[in-house]
Amino acid sequence: MADDPNKKDFRDRDRVAADQDYEVRYFAEENGISEEQTRELIAKHGNMREDLEREAKKLRQA
Repeated sequence: MADDPNKKDFRDRDRVAADQDYEVRYFAEENGISEEQTRELIAKHGNMREDLEREAKKLRQA
């Protein structure tokens, strides 16, 4: 069952779902990277938000 963007609680705040366009878009905008870069980071580093934020910061600094 797909995530419902209207349900907001703590259960998966620590993850970014690569198959949910709105989550990828939000993460990309929030971190100043493209949606494609976000998907590449998820593929390489997994979907834990903390790890992705760290890697996105490295991308912005490069």
